[in-house]
Amino acid sequence: MLRSLFTCVAAAVLSMPALASESAEAVQHLNATSTLAGYLAVFIFAIAYIIVVLEEKLQLRKSKPVLLGAGIIWLIVGLVSPDHAATKAAFSRNFLDFTELMLFLLVAMTYINAMEERRVFEGLRAWMVQKGFGYKTLFWLTGILAFLISPVADNLTTALLMCAVVLKVAEGQKRFIAMCCINIVVAANAGGAFSPFGDITTLMVWQAGKVQFIEFFDLFLPAVVNFAVPAIIMTFFIPKGKPDSITEKVELKRGARRVMVFFLLTIVTAVCGHQFLGLPPVFGMMVGLGYLQFFGYFLRMSLPSSLAKKRTIAEKAHDDQQLRYLGSVVPFDIFKNVARAEWDTLLFFYGVVMCVGGLGYLGYLQLVSVMLFDGLGASWAAFGIGIISAVVDNIPVMFAVLEMNPAISHGHWLLVTLAAGVGGSLLSVGSAAGVALMGAARGNYTFMSHLRWTPVIFLGYVASMLVHLWLGDILGVFDIYN
Repeated sequence: MLRSLFTCVAAAVLSMPALASESAEAVQHLNATSTLAGYLAVFIFAIAYIIVVLEEKLQLRKSKPVLLGAGIIWLIVGLVSPDHAATKAAFSRNFLDFTELMLFLLVAMTYINAMEERRVFEGLRAWMVQKGFGYKTLFWLTGILAFLISPVADNLTTALLMCAVVLKVAEGQKRFIAMCCINIVVAANAGGAFSPFGDITTLMVWQAGKVQFIEFFDLFLPAVVNFAVPAIIMTFFIPKGKPDSITEKVELKRGARRVMVFFLLTIVTAVCGHQFLGLPPVFGMMVGLGYLQFFGYFLRMSLPSSLAKKRTIAEKAHDDQQLRYLGSVVPFDIFKNVARAEWDTLLFFYGVVMCVGGLGYLGYLQLVSVMLFDGLGASWAAFGIGIISAVVDNIPVMFAVLEMNPAISHGHWLLVTLAAGVGGSLLSVGSAAGVALMGAARGNYTFMSHLRWTPVIFLGYVASMLVHLWLGDILGVFDIYN
């Protein structure tokens, strides 16, 4: 009785015109874009996302508002839908999309955390710090490494690594640090755009089957242009000279290099399983987690004898530094690396996927798709998507485009992927890499310091779009118009 009363009250509050009443198999979305229920769902999503944008000021983790928003939106959908079986199917489809992506990202994060725990990134940073590079060399080296590492280690991790190097070497050089951080953000986002492992947006496109793994490399040249154009212009404003050299030695922990090998083997497994067997990429990543678990077991079981032998040698040589190092070594624990994954990011991703999925089921994504791709054309729509990604996080933007599933060519899918990947570089808040560096280089790299170079970054953005279109139109690398 209470359930019936609640349903009646909800129906009265969310009164709306008759909805589409096809069977569960035929229903694609509800025709609810001009109803009170639809307006309320959009309002909920807007409020949730405004809170996400204000995360730093409110000291509220970004996953919380979108998790609650997703729940409310699907509650609204469930109350107004005439076909609960179709609603359940729509929710399950979105949830499956999220689950595959979450497990993929969880394994990737676990490997990154394992390499960090084994001091792989510390070793790279120490090598760069002690080389005594000049300012211009350091500017280009950190940018190029960010561009080359991000396709494998993701743009966020890469940006933080390169930022740590700059902060260590150029301490006190506020203007130079800001310019390096801008260059790193642009380079990391550009590098992540031509690899499924470089950004969540490219991963989503790969998982959805819109672009095959090898086809992402068609974006390599546009990505290089996106990074190189602003970097070349900014070079003229880099000060001459070089910072004081710093002596720092970091010894990798036992198994560090083998963890890197297993990570590459995991990527090969995921790619081959998807390309040759038709299995989703998450299959290969979960197999790769098994590689790491067994390797962790090997390290743990073989640790005592190895440590005893090294300690005996160090004691005979009176090597205090080696003894301190051996004392700091702890057995490899894979579940500690799993626990250190960015759970706030993963839950934020769930909230975004389910919010956008709910709005799509109400019919809004179909409406936006018609306005963008039919009204503006695929090329201009892709260009606009990149601009939107600078203001709104590219994850919901790309997921919305995939939910729209516009009838566009393969070349245009690549263009959309490129735009969403590099468009976030236009503003410091437009990408995870930029937001992370504002925290890591607080006081040196700010929203305003990035905004001063936005026109230059925009030149690179436009140039990369034009190069992509040129490759498709003139060289015929892919079918851009048909």
